[in-house]
Amino acid sequence: MNRYMPLTGIDLIPASLLIDTQAPLDVLQAMADYRIRTVTQVLENIAFRAELGCDTVVLSDFSKLLAIPLRDGCDLMDVIGRRLRALAAE
Repeated sequence: MNRYMPLTGIDLIPASLLIDTQAPLDVLQAMADYRIRTVTQVLENIAFRAELGCDTVVLSDFSKLLAIPLRDGCDLMDVIGRRLRALAAE
């Protein structure tokens, strides 16, 4: 695994947003946790609102906005999983 991994969804070369795959596992986990919990909190706030009037375009834009930190969190979890599997294989 390369030391620096670009985030998924960034198609530019060279990528400027990277994950340090050799960062301590607790730091990677904290970064993933923050991003995933942020999305979860926003979605829970929306779900528990009594009235939410939005059109399809707004919901589409909103879902794209929430997909970014969620994808980042999944990328971080992927690095954590790879690192843990490598440790287990030693």
